[in-house]
Amino acid sequence: MTEQPLLFTPLTLRGVTLPNRVVVSPLCMYSAKEGVATDWHFAHLSTFARGHAGLVFAEATAVTPEGRITNDCLGIWTDEQADALKPITRFIDSMGCVPGIQLAHAGRKASSKAPTTGAGPLTEEDAAAGNPPWQTVAPSAISVSPDGPVPHALDASEIADLVEAFAAAARRSFEAGFRVLEIHGAHGYLIQSFLSPLANTRNDSYGGDIEGRMRFALEVTDAVRAAWPEDLPLFFRISAVDGPADGWSLEDSVILSKALAERGVDVIDCSAGGIMGAPAFRSREDGQPMRRGDGERPPGFQVPYAERVRKDAEVKTMAVGVIFDPDQAEAILQEGRADLIALGREIMYNPFWPLHAAEALDADPKFTMWPEQYGWAVKRRSEITGFAGIRNTQAKS
Repeated sequence: MTEQPLLFTPLTLRGVTLPNRVVVSPLCMYSAKEGVATDWHFAHLSTFARGHAGLVFAEATAVTPEGRITNDCLGIWTDEQADALKPITRFIDSMGCVPGIQLAHAGRKASSKAPTTGAGPLTEEDAAAGNPPWQTVAPSAISVSPDGPVPHALDASEIADLVEAFAAAARRSFEAGFRVLEIHGAHGYLIQSFLSPLANTRNDSYGGDIEGRMRFALEVTDAVRAAWPEDLPLFFRISAVDGPADGWSLEDSVILSKALAERGVDVIDCSAGGIMGAPAFRSREDGQPMRRGDGERPPGFQVPYAERVRKDAEVKTMAVGVIFDPDQAEAILQEGRADLIALGREIMYNPFWPLHAAEALDADPKFTMWPEQYGWAVKRRSEITGFAGIRNTQAKS
């Protein structure tokens, strides 16, 4: 191990320096009103900044009304929506962390209920209760599930409008104060559905072979990169594999990642699955997908995807997926398997995970990473109790 753990070594991407390698993954909250952020979003995201995550992503943020997963998802297709995010980005920045946003379009997985109300497509009963469904869109008129609505197959003009919607959202994101932007090209949402042969059966220039199926993703990337300031980094989230053997593969992801890097993408965020609904896979150590029936997802089950893309596409990657232990996260970085560590459920469970990890890895012996308002008291707590950090706390539980 280096003198300073890699997890807490700053990383510079273009003109932005992340104070550490811990990233809050985009986490859908289903708490917006007409796409506008609420007090909940401020409280939610500001907590992670107080916990000193280096990069704090807002949730998947829709570029059009139809691009929302649910009626209560965040959006940035209006100036009002962008303005509502400014207090959040200002606070994150004031804590020495970097605010990021993920731009998304849910495609054929839109018009859904929130997980807290059972998930699945919206129905007439939902409409009667004031939660109406809407027409979903996709590359092809193929439903995501047997009981799902059939999406409208986009024509070339509609595709062009969506490319511009991503670009307009990127411009608003900058005005809102975000300094890292991620394009959501994973989990069966619109961009991933164009990439996957399981969802895209078009016979025009947006379908067919991998070059055709990648066209929409690359057009969106070009448009966003042109709209997003040159000195600010751009991420792209992929589903490294679909899961089924005849779907999108890890080899396809390497090809896509090379093309994205050539177009100015700085980091590939390596997730997986979702094309047929919930992910139905895990990964072996050699990076090949396995079905959920082969066992529960082990710690770091998606790290092999980040490792493979980093090595073969020669681009920085972000690892995500059942990463919860500081030593585990540090080992991923030390072994060159990824450049950033993204946390989702774990950081919701423990929003101060970065600060506790810094203690566990001896990166912050004087508690200087803590907010000034907390640091003196936490230092005193350690002196009084004689223990601090994740390891010692867990040992006493």
